Amino acid sequence: MPGKIFGTVMSHGLKGRMLTKNELQMLTEARDMDELVTRMKNTVYLDALAKLTKPYTADKIENALKEYLVNTHAKMVNVSGGARILSAYFVKHITWNLKMILKGKALGKSYDELLPKINLRAEELVGRRDLVVKALVSKSLDEAVSSLSGSEFAEDATKAVAIFKDKGDVRIFDVYLDHVFYHDLGKAMNTESQSLEAKNIVSVDIDSYNILAVLRGKFWNLPPDEINKLIVATTSKVTKETIQKMINTEKISEAIGELSNTVYKDIVPQNQTSDIDSVLQVEKGFEEIALKRAQSAFRTMFSVGIVLAALKLIMIEVRNLSAIASGVEQKIPGETIVSKLVNIT
Repeated sequence: MPGKIFGTVMSHGLKGRMLTKNELQMLTEARDMDELVTRMKNTVYLDALAKLTKPYTADKIENALKEYLVNTHAKMVNVSGGARILSAYFVKHITWNLKMILKGKALGKSYDELLPKINLRAEELVGRRDLVVKALVSKSLDEAVSSLSGSEFAEDATKAVAIFKDKGDVRIFDVYLDHVFYHDLGKAMNTESQSLEAKNIVSVDIDSYNILAVLRGKFWNLPPDEINKLIVATTSKVTKETIQKMINTEKISEAIGELSNTVYKDIVPQNQTSDIDSVLQVEKGFEEIALKRAQSAFRTMFSVGIVLAALKLIMIEVRNLSAIASGVEQKIPGETIVSKLVNIT
């Protein structure tokens, strides 16, 4: 209970300090990177950006924000008494780095090109820095995957490379490395089943992963048995039977249509144009549901679900700020940047 009380207080404090829509818009109106950093230092992100050096770049800002996110996540895990579900989500930071590295190697990017985009704070906190560094310094994609031998990522990364060489789509690495993360998250969800708020948030993430893995697998023409291997623990909202029906359909539009028989029927695209557009619409629909679940979790007290909800909102805010930094760097009009941001306040 003390952990839940501290976690609740911290979570409400973090939510209360989140930037408003007007504050985000003010950032998008910065004329250059120097002005953007000056404006960002007038927010709660002052300490996060304190170590930045000129010339300021979007990569440097995103890196600093990621470090802030990782440190906040670690603090929330400690305050909440090491709740397994929060620890499971921590793996997402490591997975993100590995996806960035493998996709970069697949596209022929050099160590110098990848280094500015990688922040190893998460790996340092859990003693896994060597795992990512070995992949980062590898001279080729195959060597990078070989460096993961013996880790939980090895099998999925190896499969991803084989399929990438056949299909040529780097998003394959997202699906296969996410499989590792969501597999562990599914186990963690069962241990935190006493927290309804946490289960409501995690179940959407699990359902989203499973459904999008099926749709993307069908888009890449993967055989049914290979798609089946991507599925992690299923929920009561999207059962194993529903997933199987989706896999067995001939067309992606038919697979999406199976969602009409679930609680996610509202995110089924009404006017399906291309397969990839339909998949992106489903993905966006899940993101909107996940945001609503996180926001609604704050109606209760003393639950690990509130801590998880705060963490999810901070992740979205960091993503918004990274998008702003990239937009300002590329001289994109402020109103265009704002239109792409997720409204979380």
